[in-house]
Amino acid sequence: MATETTPGDDTTTAQATAEAKSFIAQAQEKVSGAVDATVTAVKEHPVAAAAIAAGAAAAVGGAAYAATQYRGDKQAPAKSKK
Repeated sequence: MATETTPGDDTTTAQATAEAKSFIAQAQEKVSGAVDATVTAVKEHPVAAAAIAAGAAAAVGGAAYAATQYRGDKQAPAKSKK
């Protein structure tokens, strides 16, 4: 079986590829801008950045501790001896 193609198929594929590249380029620009803004903010306010990082670490640590405590409260049922 031969696959038939129409002249519009090549155009549609090219447009889809261009749109995908455009989307990726836009995403890269936005990520780059966010990184630049973050670096600038850290340089201007290093104490605030350190406080935010410490708070985030404490939150993650607290969540991990709570998860281990929650799982530790559950005990396996005792096996019966027959």
